[in-house]
Amino acid sequence: MTTAEEWNAAFNARPVHEYLETTVKKFGGRPAVDFMGKGWSYAEIGALVDQVACGLQAMGVRKGVHVGLCLPNTPFYTIFYFAIMKAGGTVANFNPLYVEREIAFQARDADVRIMVTMDLKVIYDKVEEVRKEKILDKIIVCPMTFCLPTVKKVLFSLFKRKEVADIPHDNAHIQFESLLNHGQTPQPVVIDPENDIAVLQYTGGTTGVPKGAMLTHRNLSANIEQMRTIFFDAVPGQERILCVLPFFHVFAMTVGQNLAVILGAEMVLQPRFELEAVLKAIVRKKVTLFPGVPTIYTAINNSPLTKKYDLSSIDKCLSGGAPLPVEVKENFEKITGCTLVEGYGLTESSPVAAINPLDKPNRAGSIGCPAPGTLVRFVDIEDGKTEVEKGAKGELLLNGPQIMKGYWKRDDATATTITEDGYLHTGDVGYQDDDGYIYLVDRIKDLILCSGYNVYPRVIEEAIYQHEGVDETIVIAVPDDYRGQSPKAFIKLKEGHAVTGEEMKTFLKDHLSTIEMPREFEFRDELPKTMVGKLSKKELVEEEAAKRAAA
Repeated sequence: MTTAEEWNAAFNARPVHEYLETTVKKFGGRPAVDFMGKGWSYAEIGALVDQVACGLQAMGVRKGVHVGLCLPNTPFYTIFYFAIMKAGGTVANFNPLYVEREIAFQARDADVRIMVTMDLKVIYDKVEEVRKEKILDKIIVCPMTFCLPTVKKVLFSLFKRKEVADIPHDNAHIQFESLLNHGQTPQPVVIDPENDIAVLQYTGGTTGVPKGAMLTHRNLSANIEQMRTIFFDAVPGQERILCVLPFFHVFAMTVGQNLAVILGAEMVLQPRFELEAVLKAIVRKKVTLFPGVPTIYTAINNSPLTKKYDLSSIDKCLSGGAPLPVEVKENFEKITGCTLVEGYGLTESSPVAAINPLDKPNRAGSIGCPAPGTLVRFVDIEDGKTEVEKGAKGELLLNGPQIMKGYWKRDDATATTITEDGYLHTGDVGYQDDDGYIYLVDRIKDLILCSGYNVYPRVIEEAIYQHEGVDETIVIAVPDDYRGQSPKAFIKLKEGHAVTGEEMKTFLKDHLSTIEMPREFEFRDELPKTMVGKLSKKELVEEEAAKRAAA
């Protein structure tokens, strides 16, 4: 059990790559990475990191140089992530599913001239087009065959050749193998953890142009230590973490990869979420820790395949990215016997800022208590400054060692997001109870103004989830001639269930007030999701706006 002293302890700022160095010394012979049945020990990963760091330094990577990672979950991500930092550079994460335009914008904005990617056409071709625009100088190309066991390597070379890109032999393209020929001991670099940027992590851009959050070595090392305190009973050198969430996302980077490194845990990598592949990996590796998002746990709960697999090795799960419905939590815990808790974070907080305790009963609808060393306050939604009374609803502000340095090249946005005394405006509305548990009711920008009343979509969504036939739901605001705005609910039903809008309205009469009752219900086979599997409102809001514009 974690003591109050440990919870409130100050965290020493460290260069992030030192965590890997420590684990290599302590657990060098232990498994570090499993990818589709091929494994690497921590000693092997550490040696590759050193070789790649030497190669990067030979290319001119040093302090102030930003290197892009446009990679799926493969060993290459972990190798380059730590090698870039060890060489003195900064990691800039790119989503490999981005289209060319998005990659180009972010590369230009982040001052990235070197990009690391795979030799798969679906990714490489987009990066190469960005290079041809003269935004990039060099592309480091990593071969898929390096990651595969011998049999799968042969099959891949025979049947997947059309998926492999044709890489030019020129000075603009650096093959991974050639990067390893510059020595085994990189030149030492003095890192200032308080100020040197470890990662440029871009926000999703739902509120406008994407911005790069400057996460320093101090920010990330603090969040690593905070996670270690939260997972206080994890056994160093013995845990196995399922890494199905993409590492380019800040949640997976910290709670998947970086937590694994500080624990000396084995990372069981999955390049994408495929239900049966995930179930097989859990059984094959006897996974003990499983960070995820609610949609993944929901898919496992609802699939008839699940009962064919023994998932009892899973001990602890942390859900983030979106509210965790109580029904999803309880069903997943019943299936696996694990403890599944909801946490909360933001790109700007590295990301973990709050979590339900792993050793105490969780509180339904709560994101938990502040992470170790994290301060919170709630302020008036209108003025953004005046603190509200305990238990009253207000905007959540955060302060702690994991809060970003600011936004890259956007001093104005930094000034409006971080207060003079270091608190981060989250844009989330909620309150804190007398025991320190935080409850969020919605995003400020998602508030629905019905006849002058604040209506919170999350409250409506939680009510809809109470219906046994509902698999997923999203509630958004739509224009209303009488009330100004009204809620509209989009619902995906579970297989075998049939529900009408009138039946849903009848069910909700005991759960919602008249002002909260959705004006419309629309049932769909699928609801839009982000790249990491979170339910996404943006597409539905745009659809509704387009419908009304056309009308």
